[in-house]
Amino acid sequence: MPDTLTLENRIAIVTGAGRGIGRAIALEFARRGASVVVNYNKSADAAESLSAEIKAEGGKAAIFQADVSNFTQAQNLVKFAVDTFGDLHILVNNAGITRDTLIMMMSEEDWDSVITTNLKSTFNCSKAAVKHMMRKRYGRIINIASVAGQMGNPGQTNYSSSKAGQIGFTKSLAREVASRNITVNAIAPGFIDTEILDAMSPETLEASLKMVPLARKGKPEEVAYAAAFLASDQAAYITGQVLGVDGGMAMM
Repeated sequence: MPDTLTLENRIAIVTGAGRGIGRAIALEFARRGASVVVNYNKSADAAESLSAEIKAEGGKAAIFQADVSNFTQAQNLVKFAVDTFGDLHILVNNAGITRDTLIMMMSEEDWDSVITTNLKSTFNCSKAAVKHMMRKRYGRIINIASVAGQMGNPGQTNYSSSKAGQIGFTKSLAREVASRNITVNAIAPGFIDTEILDAMSPETLEASLKMVPLARKGKPEEVAYAAAFLASDQAAYITGQVLGVDGGMAMM
């Protein structure tokens, strides 16, 4: 049976799209017909490479540098998308960082930077996007949370809190904007094969994977497929939900 899940004529923003999960989502969206704004903060070369790859495959992409934890820069990102492509249908809040350490060793800066980058950016971009989507009476917002926001994780009180906050944000915003045909959902990835896992020691990673019923790391593309579904018209009756792409870690 042919894959009919299309994003033709949709305009999407993917924050933190230069690498990892964000990159995979941007590629998947473009391959399904969306015009994609590739947002990055510091990874200019990675964003340029991604944009070039999308265009080489016949897709449409534009890159925009913005620190989306900054309210004004997030607004400018949304304005750029609308000015460049004429509309905005999909927002993926993917930008995020980690500053892992036990709470006794965690600095105030470690806490603030993770909460600001991961959670405040979700507010900043969503507020700007919703203003446009409300007028159009259509929108898809997808927040890339984490299994850590559902289960907690030692050494990640800051990261787990930011991701749990994204989940609460998702549910609340979904209720606010449902009457305007805007859906808001979250994806909670588990151990996905990205640069974040590269920073883990082999021993820690091996121990962590023992908690995964499917007994393997996930692929960024597997998160991207889930995002494409939630962004599509086939998911029009799904909102306020958290889709785990975690190999079965957080069964609820």
